Order: sequence, then structure tokens, then C-alpha cells
Amino acid sequence: MSDNKAPLLSVNNIEVIYDHVILVLKGVSLQVPEGGIVALLGANGAGKTTTIKAISNILRAERGEVTKGAIEYSGERIDRLDPASVVKRGVVQVMEGRHSFGHLTIEENILTGAYTRRAGRSEIRRDMDMVYSYFPRLKERRKSMAGYTSGGEQQMAVIGRALMARPRMILLDEPSMGLAPQLVEEIFHIVRQLNKDENVSFLLAEQNTMIALGVANYAYILENGRIVLDGEAKALLDNEDVKEFYLGLSGGRHKSFRDVKHYHRRKRWLN
Repeated sequence: MSDNKAPLLSVNNIEVIYDHVILVLKGVSLQVPEGGIVALLGANGAGKTTTIKAISNILRAERGEVTKGAIEYSGERIDRLDPASVVKRGVVQVMEGRHSFGHLTIEENILTGAYTRRAGRSEIRRDMDMVYSYFPRLKERRKSMAGYTSGGEQQMAVIGRALMARPRMILLDEPSMGLAPQLVEEIFHIVRQLNKDENVSFLLAEQNTMIALGVANYAYILENGRIVLDGEAKALLDNEDVKEFYLGLSGGRHKSFRDVKHYHRRKRWLN
């Protein structure tokens, strides 16, 4: 990524192995500038979630580890820190699958995001009001048990919970999964607003290539644990290979993956 300033997040040639034998990431490198939105794209199983978990350092809980390379945030190496220390430095992961606490109310879910901070009640209240300003629907449902709210409301709640940690960067994993298109658009609009108004940087792992490229400044495409293509989001939207293989478009018409006859064109992306 071309940027004269040092990146806020830098992932440098990392390899990730699960159970000491399964190689999942193979030399992945990427950067996220301060105030940027970077998309990490690819099909299910490409390695997007593993990359996100390597940055937030929760791999060890799943018998995974970064065996090569390094991850730096704000000029400091973080891949050897525990997950709580990564959060305290301003990097918060929003996991795929909307991991809300179903037995707590929406407001209680949001408040748990402030547990790493030493903040007074008035400061916490101001931050809650900030969250509700971006997610007015959550204010209406704040006393509802999270487990009985919609998938979209739960997704909003976990993003709101992340905001309560006052992050400089949010690692957002598959936010569109299982949501109706209208809700997906609403959530990505809020991501754009948070980036603009609160200067929160985002690394966005997403299968929905079209909507991710619509909100991101820059993107990386993962395939089988490797970065196979990267570039400015607008340029990737116009790239014929991306249109054919990741947007399902060719010659102005929709095209299914089973119809693609030129798989070998992708091979030139691989090192």
C-alpha cells in the first residue's frame, strides 16, 4: 500500500499453524493506515478469520500459533502479547457470528466492552450515548434480552460493545453474514461514519466482495492462505479478474463460478 506515513497495523509475512501440523496462512503480509478501511476478501476457508485472530492474538485458545513473521501495531510488536493487552492498546476484534451474551440486555452487552478501561460513570455514560447516536435502534431495544433480538440488532450491539473499548482499530469479521441486504447496507454505512467521525481504522474480513470494496479504501484478496491480489478498492472493482472470480460478473452479465473456464488466469497472482 502506497502511503508515506508508517502504517498503524503491519502484518509481515506471517505463517500460522494449527495443532502443530496444519499450515493455514502462508506468508501473509498486509497494512492498515491510520484512519483507513482495508478489506480482506476471499471465499470461506481462504484464511480471513485466521488472519484476524492472529492479529487479536486469540489463536492460542484454538491451538493455533504464528510460527513465522511478525505483527506490529503503532510501531510495537503485538503478536507475543496476550489478547487483553492487545485490546488495551486499542485493537478490538468483532468476531463473526455475533457473539452476544444472550442472557444479558442489549445495554448490558454494550457495557461489557468497557471492562478494560478505568473510566468513571459519566465517561461511560457519554460513550453509551455515542454508541446510541450511531445505533438508535439499540437505544429503543436497550432493555431487551439480546438473545431475543434480531441478527441485525445483535450485530449492531457487538460493534457498539467494541466501541466502548475506545479502539483506534476494529477488526470486523464477516459483519454481513446471515443478514438481509438492507441491514448489511445500514451496518456498512455506520462503519463509514465511525471511520469518518471517530477516526476508527477498520480491517474488514468479508465474503461479500462488492459491498466491502464499496466501503474500503484498499483491499487484499486471500486464497488458500496466501494474498493473491491487492490494490486500491476502486481499481479492484474495475479489475476483470476480480469481476469474473469474486463478483461473478463477466461481459456485463452474472456468471456462476462453475461456468468459469479460465481458472489459470488466477495463477499469475500467486508467487
